Amino acid sequence: MSDGGALLLALAQRTLDGLLEAGPYALVALGLTLGFGTLRRVNLAYGAGAMLGAYVGAWLYARHGVPAAGVLVAAVAVTVLAGLYVEWLCFPTERADGSGPSRGHGAVAGADGREVVALAASFALWMQLEQLAVLMLPRHLNPFPSIAVTGEWTLGPLGLRPDRLAALVLALALAWGIARALERTRAGLAWRAASDHRVAAELVGLAVPRLRRVAFLATCALAGVAACLVLAMEGQVTPMFGMWMLVKGLVAAMIGGLGSVRGAVVGAVVLGVVEAHAQAAFGAIGRDATAWALLLAVLLWRGARARPNGAVPSHA
Repeated sequence: MSDGGALLLALAQRTLDGLLEAGPYALVALGLTLGFGTLRRVNLAYGAGAMLGAYVGAWLYARHGVPAAGVLVAAVAVTVLAGLYVEWLCFPTERADGSGPSRGHGAVAGADGREVVALAASFALWMQLEQLAVLMLPRHLNPFPSIAVTGEWTLGPLGLRPDRLAALVLALALAWGIARALERTRAGLAWRAASDHRVAAELVGLAVPRLRRVAFLATCALAGVAACLVLAMEGQVTPMFGMWMLVKGLVAAMIGGLGSVRGAVVGAVVLGVVEAHAQAAFGAIGRDATAWALLLAVLLWRGARARPNGAVPSHA
């Protein structure tokens, strides 16, 4: 094979690897973007709650020999409980007239003030939940039920991992199903109304606080499932997993438009492909730096778009 052909083959293989990496990224981003759609605020404790659930699952698996199905149930249940704790402390439901438990926060008042307080509070709980998980299993590497496939399938001259392909197919199926449910079902339409038009939703009799809480806890359950699937492909969990979930999910969701289900998948694909090529060019450090650079670039771009009229563009 000529040098040019070998270069093109290597380029195609890296692109395919990045595309397959988009599966785990999309699974993580879906829960984060749906959580933002529910609260209209970013939950910084998103990854830490899923990490705590994963650590409980790893503890049951390593110390008591609980099978994979039991680990999944326990991890999702703990993630939902952690989400309920975060929602109670950081995102208390506010009535349409602006009254309720989140009205005013000392010297910081108004909608912007509530967003700042909620963001800071979720950051504090991120640290708390993460430390709780680490204290449970102090070792850096902890075993997790594995479904990793060491062999590769061949697609002509290219190789691909079937477990990564399965994760990508699952992410695409989930995104399609969730988007369709939000657009076609009564429950989905009620959720969108409670999120986008809270006053109108309350006027027509929808129980907005209950809808928001149920939707938020459902996104936490999705985060727990995503965490288990991602960790099962690695066969281990580390103290960096919570940060990994938040960063990868946030970058993918921001690229595609935070709050957009289909955009989360598009953002995951962009992130995965760009990271794959960055790693080939700059190594593992360059791969991680690329994620942060993409997040910064997207924030600057969206800030520039919002600046002329002072409004943040909608991603509904």
